[in-house]
Amino acid sequence: MSSTAIRRGALGAAGVVGFVALLEAAGRLGIIDRDVLPYVSTVLATAAELAADGGFHRHVLATLGACAAGLLIAFAVAVPAGLLLGTVPVVERSVRPLVEFLRPIPSVSLIPLAMFLFVDSADAKTSLIVYTCCWPLLINTLYGLADVDPLAKDTLRGFGFGEPAVALRVSLPSAAPFIATGVRIAVGVTLIVAVSVEIVAPGGGGIGAYLVEAGSANRVDRVLAAVVWSGLLGLAASLLFAAGERRLFHWHTARTGEAV
Repeated sequence: MSSTAIRRGALGAAGVVGFVALLEAAGRLGIIDRDVLPYVSTVLATAAELAADGGFHRHVLATLGACAAGLLIAFAVAVPAGLLLGTVPVVERSVRPLVEFLRPIPSVSLIPLAMFLFVDSADAKTSLIVYTCCWPLLINTLYGLADVDPLAKDTLRGFGFGEPAVALRVSLPSAAPFIATGVRIAVGVTLIVAVSVEIVAPGGGGIGAYLVEAGSANRVDRVLAAVVWSGLLGLAASLLFAAGERRLFHWHTARTGEAV
């Protein structure tokens, strides 16, 4: 790990510690009403308790399982679709208006529709995760295909390879770093969508269902502790995928850095 990365990590950790200390001081000084929000130290202690709570573990696994399943399905759908749109201009021009219409629709606004279409709340949750993850994967695949060196494709065609072979041997490998970025972006939104659906339809379990249970019991400390764990899980997933992306495609990162 480089000294720059260590310095950035240290600064980030210092910022988090400073923010937590500021909130704790605000509570102790009465700036934040303790009857409304508990001390940060209380929330952190409750979060530590949840780390050993088997019931909370099951909720976390329910959320992460839906996120993983939805992400895998979205990858299997969006990447081939992006490859088709990126290599067949007629299809891209025909489908682009539909893509631009559907892409800005917030996934959360489709929760009622998903609940109507799927009796099982787990299926509704997975379907919305798939819908949400498809867009960054599809768009980044298209961006990656647009960045492919035309000379490399022409060279392969010159050796007698057809368009499918060119797409699989040149276009897709060249677009892989962009697809990896799409996966990382998708990972960041899966947890948001999953927890949102679980709050509206808590029957299938999950972190959102736990938030509803804790809120119904007036345990604000548990609500905030579960939120803390949600943030930590999202952060860990983002860092993990970012590290994997840098390791697998370090050549692409270096090239981008040189261009900048």
